[in-house]
Amino acid sequence: MTTTPEHDQKIAKLIFASVYPLYVKKVETKGRTETELKQVIEWLTGFNNKKLQQLIQDKVTFEEFFKQATINPHANLIRGMICGYRIEDIETPLTKQVRYMDKLVDELAKGRKMEKILRAT
Repeated sequence: MTTTPEHDQKIAKLIFASVYPLYVKKVETKGRTETELKQVIEWLTGFNNKKLQQLIQDKVTFEEFFKQATINPHANLIRGMICGYRIEDIETPLTKQVRYMDKLVDELAKGRKMEKILRAT
C-alpha cells in the first residue's frame, strides 16, 4: 500500500509540537517514561534533549523536523504495520521517517525492551 500525495503533504505540514504531547501521553499511560521516549527519538533522529526542546519551542513541521535530523543508519530495520501502512512499502522518505517514529513510540508503549526498540546490532 502506497501513500497518496495528499496524505504525504498532510503529514509534512503537521507541527511536531502538537504531536509530541500525544507521544508522551501514549507511553506514560502504558507505564513508560518521557525520558525513554526522548531516548527513542534521539536514536532515530540524533536530536539530544536540548535540540528536541528547541524544535518543539520553534513549532517546526515534521518536514522541517526531519530535514534537520540525522536518521539512524539502522532505521531501515524498523518494519511492520503502522496506521494501516506497511512501513517498508512507503515510498515517500518523509512519510516513512514519520512512520518510523510512530512505530518506535508504539513499541515503547507496548512494553518492548529498549534494546529491541533501538535495533541493537
